[in-house]
Amino acid sequence: MSFRTLLILIHDGLATILAWWFAYLLRFNFEIPGEFSHSLWESVALVLPVNVLIFWLFGLYRGMWRFASLPDLKRILMAIGVAAMAGPEVLYIVRHLLLVPRSVLVLNPMLLLLLMGGSRFFYRALKDGHIFSWGETGKSNVLVMGAGAAAALLLRDLSPHPDWCVKGLLDDARSKKGQLLHGLPVLGSLDQVGKLAKELGVEKIIVAMPSASPTVRRRAVELAAAAGLSVMTVPGFDDLLSGKVSISQVRKVELDDLLGREPVSLDSASLHALLADKVVMVTGAGGSIGSELCRQMAAYKPALLVFFEANEFAMYSLEQEFRESFPGQEIVCVIGDVKNGTRIAQILARYRPALVFHAAAYKHVPMMEDVNTWEAVQNNVLGTWTVAQAASVHGVEKFVLISTDKAVNPTNVMGASKRLAEMICQALQQGSPTRFEMVRFGNVLGSTGSVIPTFREQIARGGPVTVTHPDIIRYFMSIPEAAQLVLQAGGMGQGGEIFVLDMGEPMKIVDLARNMIRLSGFSEEDIRIEFSGLRPGEKLYEELLADNEETRPTHHPKLRIARAREVAPGWLDDLLAWLHQQHMPDDAEVRCDLRRWVPEYAPRQACLLEGATPSTLSACPSKTRVGPCAASITNMALESTPKV
Repeated sequence: MSFRTLLILIHDGLATILAWWFAYLLRFNFEIPGEFSHSLWESVALVLPVNVLIFWLFGLYRGMWRFASLPDLKRILMAIGVAAMAGPEVLYIVRHLLLVPRSVLVLNPMLLLLLMGGSRFFYRALKDGHIFSWGETGKSNVLVMGAGAAAALLLRDLSPHPDWCVKGLLDDARSKKGQLLHGLPVLGSLDQVGKLAKELGVEKIIVAMPSASPTVRRRAVELAAAAGLSVMTVPGFDDLLSGKVSISQVRKVELDDLLGREPVSLDSASLHALLADKVVMVTGAGGSIGSELCRQMAAYKPALLVFFEANEFAMYSLEQEFRESFPGQEIVCVIGDVKNGTRIAQILARYRPALVFHAAAYKHVPMMEDVNTWEAVQNNVLGTWTVAQAASVHGVEKFVLISTDKAVNPTNVMGASKRLAEMICQALQQGSPTRFEMVRFGNVLGSTGSVIPTFREQIARGGPVTVTHPDIIRYFMSIPEAAQLVLQAGGMGQGGEIFVLDMGEPMKIVDLARNMIRLSGFSEEDIRIEFSGLRPGEKLYEELLADNEETRPTHHPKLRIARAREVAPGWLDDLLAWLHQQHMPDDAEVRCDLRRWVPEYAPRQACLLEGATPSTLSACPSKTRVGPCAASITNMALESTPKV
C-alpha cells in the first residue's frame, strides 16, 4: 500500500467516525445522553471496518483528488449507499441495532457524503486556484470564442494552467450573453472581440468551436486577426475523439483553418477493397501530393508501396519518414525518370503493381512558360504516355492521373501539357484492360511551388509581400484533403472518367496574403503588400471545367465526373510522332504546336515572332513561325482537330 493510499484510507476512516458522531449530535441537539454516549463508540467501532472495506471495493482509494470529477462523486455515492445498508445489518447481527437511534442511520450517510465528497472537491478547487488566488504574474490574458461543450472542457482543463488566465467568453447566441460557464461570463458576440480585448488587456484569443461550420470558424479567426490579436484554436473533434490530443492542447491557427471547407467523408470500405494487400506504385512520390498519397494509402495496409521519384533527396526524406512513422509498411524506393520507358517497364515487370498513381509532373506555371516549354511537354505529356502505356502492357488494373484545373481552357504551357496528358489517358482507354482515371483539382496549400512558402519567407524578411494582381483568385484545398479525394476517385472510377473535385469557394490571393500577415502577428502597416503584375501564363481565375464540358454527380458530394469530348482514332499516333521528333523546337514553336493539339489553348504569351499583332494570335500564320513548322500544320489543325 502506498503512502498516498494510506492517507486517503485514514481520511475516509476519520470521515466515517465524524459523520457517525455528528449524526448523534444532531439527533440529540448536541447533548448526547450518557446511555447513548457509550453505544455511539461501540457502534462506530463496528461500522468503521465495514465502511473501509466497502470503500476499498468501490475503488475510492485509486482516484486522484487533483482531478476529482462527477464519476468520482458517483462512485462515492454508490459506496456510501451500500455502506448505509450494510452497517445496520452488522449492528443487527451483533444486537447493537436497538441502541442506535433510527434518525442516526438516516443522517449518517448524508453527512458522510458531505465529508468525503466535499473534501475531494475542495482539494481540487484549492489546487485549481478557485479558493485562493496565488497571483497571476506571468499569465497571458485570453478570451475564448465559443461557449459550448468544447469551451466548457477547455475552461476546465485550462483552470490550473500556469500560463493562461481566461477573462471571459464570446458567443453569437444571444441567450448565452451574461451567463456563466465554469464561473466565467459570456461577455458578448464574436464581432465585439476587438473592443472587449482592449478593455480587458487581452492579447490572445482561443477559438473553441470545433463543431461549428468551417465558415463560422473562419469568420471568428478573421475577426480576431483583424483586431491584431494572436489567434489560437483547439483541436478538431476527430482528433479529440481518437484520443490523439486533449482539448487543452491549443495550437496556432493555420491557413487550413481559413479555407472554410467541411471535412472529407471517405468510403473506407471501398478504399480498403482498392488498396488492401495490393502493390501500389506512385510516381512523383517525393512531391507534395505524391508523398501525401503514400501516407494516406499506408492506413489501408497495401502489400507494397513502390515510390518512384527522380529527386534523390525527396526520396530519401520520404523513406526516412516511412521507416519512422510506418515501420510495418513494406516500401521500395525507386529512382528514375518517367520518360525512361526501359526503367518504367523494368519496375512494372518486377513488382507488378495493381494500381499506379501518376503524380510526377512539372507544375510551376511561370517557369514552364518560357525557356522550359519543351521540357514541360516532354515530362508532362511524354512522361504520362510512357508510364500509362507501360501500365497497360503490364496489366495494371487502374491508372490514376493527377491533373489540374489549369488544364481547362489553358492559357499556359503547363495547363496545356496536362490537358494533353488527360487526352492520352482517354485515348489509351480505348481497348485497354487498364482503367484510366483522371482527377482535376486546384491549388493545394503548402504544396511545392505554391504561394504559401513564398509569402512566409517574405513576411519573415519583413516584407513586402508580393501579389501579382489585386483581383486574382484561386481555388484552394489542403494537401490531405486533395490526397483523400484522389484516392476516393480512384476507388470509384470504371475507366475513362475525368473526376473534378469540389474546390469550394475561390479565395482572393490578396486576402490570403492579408490573413497570413495577421496570423503572423503583424498588420499591413508593418508588412506591405505590393502588386507585381500577372506572370507569364497566369490568368485572373481558374476553371474546373471547360465551357463545352458538362458534369454528372457521383455518390460522393465532393466529386463530379466531367463529360469530356472523345479522342479521335489515330490522333495518338500523330501526337507521338510530334513528341518523338528529333528537332528541338523553341518556345514559340512549342506554344504554336500546342494550339494544334489543344484547340482551347489560348496562350497569353503569343507564339508569334516579335512585332505580331494580337489579332494574328489565333491564326498563327506560317510566315511568323519558327523552325520547320509550316502553314500546313495550321490547316491540319483545322481539318483534324481531335474530338476531345
